[in-house]
This record gives sequence, C-alpha cells and structure tokens, in this order.
Amino acid sequence: MTDLDALKYTAEHEWVALSGTTATVGITDYAAEKLGDVVFVDLPAVGTAVTADTVCGEIESTKSVGELYAPLSGTVVEINEAVVDDPSLVNAGPFGDGWLVRIEIEPADADALLDRAAYVELTGGER
Repeated sequence: MTDLDALKYTAEHEWVALSGTTATVGITDYAAEKLGDVVFVDLPAVGTAVTADTVCGEIESTKSVGELYAPLSGTVVEINEAVVDDPSLVNAGPFGDGWLVRIEIEPADADALLDRAAYVELTGGER
C-alpha cells in the first residue's frame, strides 16, 4: 500500500511520488472515481518536455474526457505502457499499477505542491 501522506498532490487531482529527481505521476482515487471507468489514456512520449500546469495528456472514461496536467516542469523519462494497453488499471490501482508518467524534474519545484491534508481539504474531506 502506498503511503498517501508521503505523496504530493495538485488541485487537478494528480499525485506525485518523488524519488531523487524523478517524479512519478498518477491521478488520485478521487479523480478516478469521478471519471468512472477509464477506457483510454493518451500520454506524452518519452523525451517530451512538459511544463507545470499545462495539459500533457488525456484520460477518457465512459462518462467524460479529462485532461492530464503536468504537475511539474521537466522531461518525460518513462510512461506506463501497461496503462496504455489496459486503461482500467487507473481505476483498479490509481496509487499503484495505475501510475501514468515519470518526469525528470528539479526537486525543489515540488515544494509548491499540496500535501495530503491540503488535498483532502480541497476535495471537501473526501480521501
């Protein structure tokens, strides 16, 4: 089980796990629940430069289409091919096997992201 308190969060309902200069990014269980059954994921290619707070991908569900925002600026170093092949992993394990991208970042930039308590407050006390 992922330690949710160790993660950082965005107002766009993404989570970020930091490991040195690499940020693993996914959407939260709150976002996955609101989206419904995820049926398609469009992720940026490895090597793509992404800019914080800009759209870098798309998540389609049976209910709607949601945009994936880059939580931090950097370069995409890995995408989760398993999620591209089986988008339902986003719903089944948003904090685990359902991660989306890994971005090489400047670690200090993550200080501006939300902690767990602030994210829970943002969602009205849910998760």
